Amino acid sequence: MSGGLVAIVVVLIAIGGIAATVSSYFSLQRHRADAVAMASYRKLAEQAVEYHESLKARLDQLNTRLDTIEQILRSVE
Repeated sequence: MSGGLVAIVVVLIAIGGIAATVSSYFSLQRHRADAVAMASYRKLAEQAVEYHESLKARLDQLNTRLDTIEQILRSVE
């Protein structure tokens, strides 16, 4: 009977090892997918910052032009 018990224990250990390996593999795949998604979000955020900076520069130019026009209009009055 002890030989049967040893066989059962060995089989359970093997099944547990396989289950742990499969679980860790799918966990790794999920983390890789998350890393890819985070990279795309990072790229999107960098593009948004660049776009925001270009808009701010354009707005600064327009404000400068508006100030110049206001000065010209005040000097005419």
